[in-house]
Amino acid sequence: MTSTIAVFGAGPGLGQAVARRYASEGWRVVLVARHRDHLDQLAKEIGENAHVFTADMADTETVPALARQIRGAVGDLDAIYYGVGVGAFVPAADLAREHVENCLPVSVYSLLALVREFLPAMLERGRGAILSAQGASAVRGMPHRSGPGPAIAAQRNYLESLEREVADRNVYIGRLYIGAAITGSAWHASYEQARANGTATYEVAIVEADQLAEQLWTMHANAGPAETTYPDPLFQR
Repeated sequence: MTSTIAVFGAGPGLGQAVARRYASEGWRVVLVARHRDHLDQLAKEIGENAHVFTADMADTETVPALARQIRGAVGDLDAIYYGVGVGAFVPAADLAREHVENCLPVSVYSLLALVREFLPAMLERGRGAILSAQGASAVRGMPHRSGPGPAIAAQRNYLESLEREVADRNVYIGRLYIGAAITGSAWHASYEQARANGTATYEVAIVEADQLAEQLWTMHANAGPAETTYPDPLFQR
């Protein structure tokens, strides 16, 4: 029986790498992102095991309808990958309420809604996985790099609590926190520009998306440690 993963945040970069990694293992892959063009291209690459849905995860109210569409196409999910990114970095001294509020629907509310939709079937079957990948600011506050951090830290707290509730029911809750610039990402481009200008105030590792996707797959396939940081230990300023 073919297993199915939904990749929420299947945009260029890590989301697409995760989709390709699971597809390489014979998984059926549901691709979800805001823009269809790159989804159709990725689905063509994956083949008949790919299903495409467009959705804006900032609109939590649409999650139940999206879940019904997904179940109608592929049935209940065996795994969820949630890697939807939010917001730009803001110095903590400049952080305002609206910055955090703008991040919460994507980082917390829509993930909660998805878990409520798909976790019950996982628990009933006695197998499943909820996976996430976010920036290291969920784990460690860093100067001039606040903004998304408080919201994804809340997501991390929620997933850690969930993991401790469902681990003995064979549902794996895996979290990957990345203190590195992913090659080709906007952060990578801005970091390289800052280095070229001599304005970079920190050193950061550079990593390929495929390497992170492999790490997430290994965590899940081996039911390894529920939380991993890359690099380990996280970079220091």
